[in-house]
Amino acid sequence: MWLSLNLAASLREDVYWTMTGAETRASRWPAASWSAYFALAVAGFRRHATYRQAMAAAIFTNTIFGFLRCAMLLAAAGANAGSVAGYDEARLVTFVWAGQGLIGVVLIWAPTELADRIRTGDVIADLLRPVDLVWQHLAADLGRAGLAVFTRLLGPIAVGSIFFTLFWPRRLLTYPLFVCSIALGTVVCFGCRYLVNAAAYWLLDARGPLTAWTLVSGLLGGLYFPLWFLPRAVALSLVMGTPFPSTIQLPLDILVERGSTAHQMALLCTQAGWAIAMLALCHWVQRLGERRLVAQGG
Repeated sequence: MWLSLNLAASLREDVYWTMTGAETRASRWPAASWSAYFALAVAGFRRHATYRQAMAAAIFTNTIFGFLRCAMLLAAAGANAGSVAGYDEARLVTFVWAGQGLIGVVLIWAPTELADRIRTGDVIADLLRPVDLVWQHLAADLGRAGLAVFTRLLGPIAVGSIFFTLFWPRRLLTYPLFVCSIALGTVVCFGCRYLVNAAAYWLLDARGPLTAWTLVSGLLGGLYFPLWFLPRAVALSLVMGTPFPSTIQLPLDILVERGSTAHQMALLCTQAGWAIAMLALCHWVQRLGERRLVAQGG
């Protein structure tokens, strides 16, 4: 009985913040082992592998939009003697089809699972687990992205290669750089999506921020058109000053070899900087959100 009472008291201390705003012991728990996060990644992979019909429908939809985007960008290239902003016809086509595939890898639309759990209070159970909430969601998201690389990414590229002449990298180093860029882009996009969902700590209903993210992420991320179509100063400001281009624009620039190897490395470093910044911001916002959660009653 004495042990049960002490265990119950310990769990209550792990969930609630004191009135002085001191951190709960749950936020100071040691990080889980790598095996735990690997298991979460595998679970994320297996979870999304069960939705085969939804996956096929997404590939079909992205393929249809790929044809539409190709028609528009090729028309723009034709009006500029076959090249625009450093992209020739083959690079533009590759930009389109690889971009359509990256939509499902980095996942620019934001699932509402975390926001829903915050709204209902179920996130309390997540905070009781001996794993960091941010790392937990990131591990599962990386598992999902791993599956999407072999399905959502390769599917549109395969279709595009049948009907168009794609640009295949001429430097072998481009391939591992592109893989690293996809991973970093996924982390950056995850950080943005996590922050949008975490708005539910303050707004309860995060549908407004989620809708805004869906609209802005594609436009500023380089999905609809290469950001280098904009004035150079504007494009540089977006690349260096916002995380959005690191999700789609920079991985595609690395793939189509728009610049030297040194330029590709600089783009990769930019992505790495944003990935670190976004994860740090996610942890900071999560700590503030936990305090807000208790202030609202629990």
